[in-house]
Amino acid sequence: MRDAHAINLSWLLRLRWGAIIGQVTLILGVHFGLGMPQRLGPLFATIAVAAASNAALGLWARRERPIREGLLWSVMALDVVVLTVLLDLSGGPFNPFSALYVVHIALAAVVLGAGWTWALAVLAISCFGALFVDHLWFPTQGSELSSTHHPQHHIHDVRMHLEGMWAAFAMAAGFIVYFVQRVTRALAAREAELVAARAASARHEKLTALATLAAGAAHELSTPLSTIAVVARELERHLMRTGAEASSLEDVQLIREQVARCRDILTQMATDAGASRGESMVTLAPAALVEEALEGLPGRERVRADVEARAREERELIPAHAFARAIRGVVKNALQASAPDAQVRLALAREPEAWRLTVEDSGAGMPAEVLARAGEPFFTTKAPGEGMGLGLFLTRAVLDQLGGRLVLHSTPGQGTTVVLTWPAGGLRQSATLPPEPSRVQLAP
Repeated sequence: MRDAHAINLSWLLRLRWGAIIGQVTLILGVHFGLGMPQRLGPLFATIAVAAASNAALGLWARRERPIREGLLWSVMALDVVVLTVLLDLSGGPFNPFSALYVVHIALAAVVLGAGWTWALAVLAISCFGALFVDHLWFPTQGSELSSTHHPQHHIHDVRMHLEGMWAAFAMAAGFIVYFVQRVTRALAAREAELVAARAASARHEKLTALATLAAGAAHELSTPLSTIAVVARELERHLMRTGAEASSLEDVQLIREQVARCRDILTQMATDAGASRGESMVTLAPAALVEEALEGLPGRERVRADVEARAREERELIPAHAFARAIRGVVKNALQASAPDAQVRLALAREPEAWRLTVEDSGAGMPAEVLARAGEPFFTTKAPGEGMGLGLFLTRAVLDQLGGRLVLHSTPGQGTTVVLTWPAGGLRQSATLPPEPSRVQLAP
């Protein structure tokens, strides 16, 4: 991810090329179009210096290296000096395009700190003042103010001078608006990338904490739950031998059932939180991944799958088991949200550089406040016992590892659409995943 100075430098390079082209066009237009002779040799030599510096800076900036604010100031200071030389060769302070000094000061205010901006403003003011010294206060023999060159300034033609000022103002305004807007959008995009990176880091921290919590809970609770299960079983056998009342037997059986449920919850937490964390990568067709996810799923007959032919031919390097569980969880959510006789549509398609899996249900949908929290760990709208609110969270974690993303669209009364996308090519071989937490089996 490029920093702000690198973004500013890239746009400054583009602006300088635009300025160079504009300067050449303007000089040729004045010299040949308006019939006002200009000193083409020195003018084009000055522009060549700016072009050479921009080309060299562009080659230098291609390498990955830190960009410092002082470099940006140096480039802009060179532009101020080049502008001063061009103005000195073409009318000095009488040249209406001296208004372009404002462009450099405005750009400095956008991309530089206060100290650097003031330094550039002082430089621009000094350079502009030097034009007055050379052309007004102490004109030298042979300067443009001599009688032989006096017409070049067009002092006698106020109308043309004012029109030139208008053109200079329009050019300066256009440069400022264009550059400031593009840099602002580039910086906003970078800020969005930073926000997304921070969100991904936060999700990773939550996933790590969840895995640690699940492993710790399973470890700490395995012994007391196993003890309760064994004692409940012995108590049930004793009551059966002594002919105890049916209600007592039902209470003991309820205790055993609840202990078994606690065991299953802890096992599922440890499994889900760590399933994708240490799994090795395998090469698998995306269609086979979907088939694995749907295999044995209750309500499988209600899923209408539409899989492209390419999904059966191409192979991807992915954590197959964890990814299949993630897809299975999304489809299971869709089945639970839909009516018992309603279908769930699943579509797997190949995009130019990614795979897109879409799961659509016909349920009640989610309001905006619920949709905003969907995917948070332990947030669920399901009835107790139907889920722990980890499905979407873990699915997003798997997609983050693949460089993909999960997007939800939902409208109350119109169902929910979940879109999973991941890059074609799968996870890079060099990617590493944290170790999987330990799993503890509880005694029945």
